[in-house]
Amino acid sequence: MKSAPSPTPIASSFLSIWNMSFGFFGIQFGWGLQMGNMSSIYEYLGASESALPLLWLAAPITGLIIQPIIGHFSDRTWHPILGRRRPYFLVGAILASFSLFLMPRSSALWMAAGLLWILDASVNVSMEPFRAFVADLLPERQRTVGFAMQSVFIGAGAVLASKLPGWLHSQFGITSTSSPEHPIPQTVHLAFTIGAVVFLLSVLWTVVTTRETPPTDLNEFKKLQNEGMGEIATAIRSMPRTMRQLASVQFFTWMALFCMWIFFPVAVARDLLGASGPQDPLYPQGVTLANDSFAIYNLVAFFAAMAFLYLGRKFSARAIHTVSLLLGGIGLASVGLLPRGDNLSLLLGICFAGVGIAWASILSMPYAMLSASIPSSKMGVYMGIFNLFIVLPQILIAVIVSRAMEVFPQIHRLNVVTFGGACLILAAFLTLRVQQAHD
Repeated sequence: MKSAPSPTPIASSFLSIWNMSFGFFGIQFGWGLQMGNMSSIYEYLGASESALPLLWLAAPITGLIIQPIIGHFSDRTWHPILGRRRPYFLVGAILASFSLFLMPRSSALWMAAGLLWILDASVNVSMEPFRAFVADLLPERQRTVGFAMQSVFIGAGAVLASKLPGWLHSQFGITSTSSPEHPIPQTVHLAFTIGAVVFLLSVLWTVVTTRETPPTDLNEFKKLQNEGMGEIATAIRSMPRTMRQLASVQFFTWMALFCMWIFFPVAVARDLLGASGPQDPLYPQGVTLANDSFAIYNLVAFFAAMAFLYLGRKFSARAIHTVSLLLGGIGLASVGLLPRGDNLSLLLGICFAGVGIAWASILSMPYAMLSASIPSSKMGVYMGIFNLFIVLPQILIAVIVSRAMEVFPQIHRLNVVTFGGACLILAAFLTLRVQQAHD
């Protein structure tokens, strides 16, 4: 099958790479609020411990359905003003901002769960084409830097999102406790409202400041726009070797991250601080401590991503990713060994520094390895297919862990977090077998 004609990218300036990546600041601001607060929002609204993984299924299932489809269509889109990828950035940002605004105003569990489906679908519409966007606009030698720049903004957005609810309480006196009349704290209300504005404005910055180059042959491109969804199945069957090898790395990496995001905040509150439930004063303290740990790993990721801008010129993406995943796995697995006490905050910070290095690499190095092995005209659909290896392990974890926690009460939240650390260590060793395009 003939490929869509695509222009050859030329080298870009630092400012251009900054502008094309800035939208990820807002996207990750929204994600950071979700990761740090959704489990506690569910528990504030009455969710049981074993129900949390199933309530989180919105993210992987929407990704499973939407990402390959958006990738397929964004490869075949050309708007005379917005270009190829930017129409998806804009529509997704508007819908995601609307969902963020409504989320903390949920009055029932079903409403929060439904809004999470809408939010994750919208974020996927914005986020999936961003990976292809960088690969479209940058030559291969600059892609590691481009994806690392995305990681810088992801780290910055996530740090601010993680710290925001705590800052609103400590600096402005906004209440962080819940009550029967107001089950979701006011700090969460205001933080999600701010997140909605930041998400939209950040994506608009990239849309306004970055231009895409039209296909070299618009007539041929119009013919290829008529290709059906069967192109996705064809692309899956013809996945490059590097992509197949990275699939197992991504599988165990994102299994680990899903375990952490679902259970770490409530594990700190309940298992490390000993809170009896959402009404216990220790519960919001635990969630705040967990968000502080998330802020640390995102802050470390911010600086690690900037270091990768340099290291990416000296070392292979495979080497950087192997070491980073190993450090993250050791850090996350160590959480289960920490003693309760006055030093808990410091020890969690040390553990999550390793997670931060891994996170910076997760957001950049697999895509740098992948982009060199796939045709530029199919960058969107392959990036969407690649994300299947992110969402499938999350679905697996959600189904299996929820069932296991019902059957075996001795499995608690902290056990699942520690298991996530072991998965990251396994992913590090699997990275060693990945053969890059130039090998």
